[in-house]
Amino acid sequence: MSVRIVRLGSPRADGEGLRIGTVRRPPRGVAKARFAADDWYDVWYPELSPTPELVRKALDAETARDWADFEKAFRKEMDAPAPRRTLDLLAALSHGAEFSVGCYCADESRCHRSVLRALLEERGAAIG
Repeated sequence: MSVRIVRLGSPRADGEGLRIGTVRRPPRGVAKARFAADDWYDVWYPELSPTPELVRKALDAETARDWADFEKAFRKEMDAPAPRRTLDLLAALSHGAEFSVGCYCADESRCHRSVLRALLEERGAAIG
């Protein structure tokens, strides 16, 4: 049992389980009925995505310092009560269920999902 950190829209791995889309907006040009069938996500959960202002900051990050500034700001957003409780829940569920969380970005190291991975690991999540 574990949580996987994935790129939405990529082929699902065996045993990946429920895919949670932690993105601000649904995929463009994809009918809602196709989200799961086309390997985007089963459940949309934008509460674990950066605010639009932080999405822009991440996209504009050119240096390691820029990215560190984004990461610090996103961690602050995720420290609000509702996201903090969600992350605690996902970390606990990772020990008894198979599921994944993800985003569209091609490079996880420059994506908020890398921060979600770290936040889940810090909470003791089983990462697959």
